[in-house]
Amino acid sequence: MTPDQLRAALRGVPDPDWLDTALRAVATEPATITRFFPAAGRRCGRHDLPALPGWTADEAARALLLTALPTDHARYADVLYQQGDAAERRAVLKALPLLPVGTAGVPLLHDAIRTNDTRLVAAALGPYARHLDPAAWRQAVLKCVFMAVPLAGVADVDARADGELAVMLAGLAAERQAAGRTMPDDAIDLLDRLTAGRATIAGPAGGSDRADARSDRLSAQEA
Repeated sequence: MTPDQLRAALRGVPDPDWLDTALRAVATEPATITRFFPAAGRRCGRHDLPALPGWTADEAARALLLTALPTDHARYADVLYQQGDAAERRAVLKALPLLPVGTAGVPLLHDAIRTNDTRLVAAALGPYARHLDPAAWRQAVLKCVFMAVPLAGVADVDARADGELAVMLAGLAAERQAAGRTMPDDAIDLLDRLTAGRATIAGPAGGSDRADARSDRLSAQEA
């Protein structure tokens, strides 16, 4: 994702002149972003952007405003997140990978992941989540499973998922089986991929164990 892609996707927003004016103002007077940022939903709309799946017009406009800042990106990202409503916070989280903030935005991810807002949690697990340490990232993925947040939206999930996450997922599956509850299909699929990798290393016996484990999970969910 780049600012140019965001700008292209926003062609035809309800008030393009307002957006152009806001971007110029923020580039020359950074403090004005605190006035323009909340207004983006009303001036640019809140509709989904077909050219940017997963983004809405207000999120894209707000991300552009943050990229227009000449300096202090981390400070303004923190201020706008702390003062913003849920939609504004999602925009800040989605903008983080586009900003030169290093790891300064990680506390915002931790805050979002602690909430029960599924859209905030999903936004926190985007590309910027590469800055989360492994333990925090695993806990965040497990929370996605608890909240039925689609794992397809978790950036780099297959690359980062490991044996420890497999153990956590297996434990959750066992708890839900005992309670007569189901696991989301994407979580079962991820666990299968992780145990498949371990079985490949362990040899044929591991494959048999994996098949038995999947059969047990499916039987529990069908019961």
